[in-house]
Amino acid sequence: MSQDARLDEERSTQRRAQVLNYNYVDTSQITNKELFRDVLTNEELYRYKAIPITKNQNGLLFGILTNTSQQSLKELRDRFIDYRVGFAIISETGYRDYMKLYDPPKQIEYHDIEINQAGTDQLVAQVSQVLEGVRADDMLAYLVSQAHGLGASDIHLETQKDYARIRFRIDGVLHPIAQLQPDKYRVLISAIASAGNVSTSTDEAQQGHIAQTVNMADGSTVDINVRLETVPTINGMDVVMRLFNMDASKYNLERLGLTTSERQVVDAIISQPSGLVMVVGPTGSGKTTTLYSILNTLNTDARKIITIEDPVEYGFPGITQIPVHPNESGDDNSFADKLRAVLRLDPDIVMVGEVRDHDTAKTALQAALTGHLVLCTFHASSAAAALTRLADVIGQNPLFVSAIRLIMAQRLVRRLDPETKTAYDPTEAEWQRINSVLDSLPPGYEKPNVEGLQLYKAGSSEKNPYGYEGQIAVREQFTMSDDLRHLLEKPSNSLSAQSIEEAAHHSGMLTMSQDAVLKAIAGETSLDEVFRVLG
Repeated sequence: MSQDARLDEERSTQRRAQVLNYNYVDTSQITNKELFRDVLTNEELYRYKAIPITKNQNGLLFGILTNTSQQSLKELRDRFIDYRVGFAIISETGYRDYMKLYDPPKQIEYHDIEINQAGTDQLVAQVSQVLEGVRADDMLAYLVSQAHGLGASDIHLETQKDYARIRFRIDGVLHPIAQLQPDKYRVLISAIASAGNVSTSTDEAQQGHIAQTVNMADGSTVDINVRLETVPTINGMDVVMRLFNMDASKYNLERLGLTTSERQVVDAIISQPSGLVMVVGPTGSGKTTTLYSILNTLNTDARKIITIEDPVEYGFPGITQIPVHPNESGDDNSFADKLRAVLRLDPDIVMVGEVRDHDTAKTALQAALTGHLVLCTFHASSAAAALTRLADVIGQNPLFVSAIRLIMAQRLVRRLDPETKTAYDPTEAEWQRINSVLDSLPPGYEKPNVEGLQLYKAGSSEKNPYGYEGQIAVREQFTMSDDLRHLLEKPSNSLSAQSIEEAAHHSGMLTMSQDAVLKAIAGETSLDEVFRVLG
């Protein structure tokens, strides 16, 4: 508290003491505060809201607050009947300063979590103990800082019958981090709800966003930037916090792991002045990172770029970014309404965070046809499925065939740690799977040499017991080839993802499964990881 604020509080307390007809003591002027531990216990100091300020052979002066009860004053007089007991009003800050001397706050040691500890009983006990002893804001800041240090993408807070479980998703896999008692969990949830502007009493799922800086008790500072997803359960509110990485260097096409042929296609498409580029996949598949990397590449003084996002995950200088909050008004067409408004601002490039409905899809396609490069995400299991879902959303419309330039579907698999990965000879079943994939490669694709092939599985070390380090994307992407165009332009009610995939495959598209197996053959990931993610 600043000196001016403390002075204002003391003046206000003095005026209040005069109104109540009590003496007043400015404890900020007492340089050497004497503690009388034999008068009251710490629990009684809290309960009575009274501090012994002076004591001599005959007299005892208590500092009290304006809200100290008359019952407390009576009990103190009755208890110290041998003394001449007096009372003087002191400020709230003065009372807290005294209590810090009588009951010093516990020194908290914030231990950094190492990746080799994640998921162990020892770590869960250690982190749980830390969280039980700190204030709510520090709990959240500590969890976020540790999640960033471990490279986690999400923090999961899950209510159980007798406790709440905290887990981090690291490289796509959840690891237990801590357990909280229900009372402490409610304190944490209240702080999260207040910061993220969500309610703890609703029966509906909610979304929120926390962007703040917390000064922790140990003097460190933590920047919190997370997206909240909450849902009520039979045991309380569960929360998932998606962490936003504030490192601009992360959003770069060079870091996406595109093959030479994939990069050539992407570069050719995004260099065009118009068309629709769609990135598809489930939540957590890296869609936003891919789009942000494309935007960062295209972000020059010669282009006007506008994004429409729910929420804005990362702020880019030079790009106009518009947040959408559809839940606030209950309007499902918020994206479409904002997109129509944005198109009147004469942008060169527009990014739509997510195509959710017919109106948004139709407006995005029209924009792509009228001279804008439109980037968007879409929830679909594959590139072919995205086309069939888009056709379901907007109906049979030959115009969208002309608008689409590129559809990229992707998933994230864990990358093998090169220091610990272990080579082994494929089993018969694995050989069958590998040969099946190689035989199904698109026409003209050069098959890798698998003579004497050795696959790799995750190893282990004290530093990295899991054998994986980071994630890589497995992708499939296709442009609108003649075969696809003819297929989609036919008036037909039997358009299927399979028929689209066959046409794309005939035009040279590598499926996600093929791309994943080829990466396993190259030793970048394991077949176990491929099966875990893709089935």
